[in-house]
Amino acid sequence: MMAKLTKNLRIVLPILLAGVLLIGCEARQENNAQKNTVSTDKANKVVQNSDPKALAIADSVIEAMGGAQAWEETKVIRWNFFGRRTHTWDKEQGRDRISIPGQNMEITLDLKSKEGTVVKNGEPLTQPDSVQKYLETGYSMWVNDSYWLVMPFKLKDPGVSLGYMGLDTTRVGTPAHKLKLTFGDVGMTPENKYHVYVDTTDHLIKQWAYFSKASDDTARFVLPWKDYNRYGNILLSGNRGSNTLSDIEVLEEWPYKQ
Repeated sequence: MMAKLTKNLRIVLPILLAGVLLIGCEARQENNAQKNTVSTDKANKVVQNSDPKALAIADSVIEAMGGAQAWEETKVIRWNFFGRRTHTWDKEQGRDRISIPGQNMEITLDLKSKEGTVVKNGEPLTQPDSVQKYLETGYSMWVNDSYWLVMPFKLKDPGVSLGYMGLDTTRVGTPAHKLKLTFGDVGMTPENKYHVYVDTTDHLIKQWAYFSKASDDTARFVLPWKDYNRYGNILLSGNRGSNTLSDIEVLEEWPYKQ
């Protein structure tokens, strides 16, 4: 089964990295790029067509991860995405710096305006079309890569609908509440669907399944969320089975001059 999963990941991950499979959250990320708050009172007003029990479980997840206030007050998050690139996300100011060693490139991007700078091979790019292309790619990377890390804090974002699917177990036998995430008419891939498995004991997400379309019965992949650790005042998990989000840090300030 692990060999099959690894083979599937080899197919899925390049699509993700190309920005085609942006996991249905682009518009939700854009709307929250500066504040990224998960205030329970606000969230209850914007989440549409959701099951009350699913909403309550989502609240328990956010609380177990450190709470809405701790997330709101988190300023800067840094992590490496599967060994391919490193993000330094200034959550407070709504900007991200992406270091891509394989391309000898660094992208610094304002997440609201989508403006920024691109440095390749140590030299700033000045050709407008090239700069725009790389900035758009960088934004897609941030949307995708951050969701792999902080999805639990975004269960109640605008445009998300939560359904309760009852009690189930993860692939390793952990008893879990099973939630269904679908999306309104937002982003590039609103047809996506997720199933997330919330541990009935510690209220942390322990597994997710991704479906290309909400009507699909078979998931494109099913991956664990393991090895939660505290960073600053929040919990984050980087273990996705055969792939890892590594070098995770929560910083108090943007570590660059600009």
